[in-house]
Amino acid sequence: MEQGKQGIMVASQTQNPIEQFQARFKELENGFKLWLSKQSLAVEAAVVTTTSAAQGAAIGAFMGTLTADAPSAFPTPPPNASLNPQAMASLKQAQALAGGPFVQARNFAVMTGVNAGISCVLKRLRGKEDVQSSMAAAFGSGAMFSLVSGMGGPNQAANAVTSGLFFALVQGGLFQIGQKFSQPPVEDVHYAKTRHMLNNLGLLSYEKNFKKGLLTDNTLPLLTDSALRDVRIPPGPRLLILDHIQRDLDPKEKRGSRN
Repeated sequence: MEQGKQGIMVASQTQNPIEQFQARFKELENGFKLWLSKQSLAVEAAVVTTTSAAQGAAIGAFMGTLTADAPSAFPTPPPNASLNPQAMASLKQAQALAGGPFVQARNFAVMTGVNAGISCVLKRLRGKEDVQSSMAAAFGSGAMFSLVSGMGGPNQAANAVTSGLFFALVQGGLFQIGQKFSQPPVEDVHYAKTRHMLNNLGLLSYEKNFKKGLLTDNTLPLLTDSALRDVRIPPGPRLLILDHIQRDLDPKEKRGSRN
């Protein structure tokens, strides 16, 4: 007993410190989310917007340090320079995307903060998070990014709408793709018993053979060696399947199949 207790103590003491930190961080995160869910809509939106903006600012500042020398490649033209509106708009767009740490921190803070704030409000009001809410939040963040960064031509309102629509379409597409890959595959109820039987026998790889031959759960009491041979199941697995059906199939199902 003493050795067992000592082993447990040693195991607990030698636990990976990274795992301990992750578990502690997850506990704090869950506690913070629980507290936040009990607050009013205004408080929750303000907290979510502020924290997301701070995270975005940190990311933007880091990216800005990587492109700190880029603005020198796009110098501001002198006041008396004659540039057409399209060229001036392109220059402003390049300067906005290649700004230093402070510029990028501001841009990313606006994008992430507005997006998170709108998402939070819509989720609380609508009670769900779907593609419409995601696109609305992206539209707001794109429009605000356009206004703050100074991208586009002299018509700031039109450019803000265009940027918002672009952000919304991209975000909507990404949301749909994420939803598609995150959903678990739908289990075919017509082959539930078949799948369970094959899994117990270690023959799950032959499930596709059953489906190809339309051998559903209702056909299990009727299975014969020739039926399994027709769907190209080898002799060994055929014997195991037929033996399993003969021994383990519900007697009521057997009687029902005979009737």
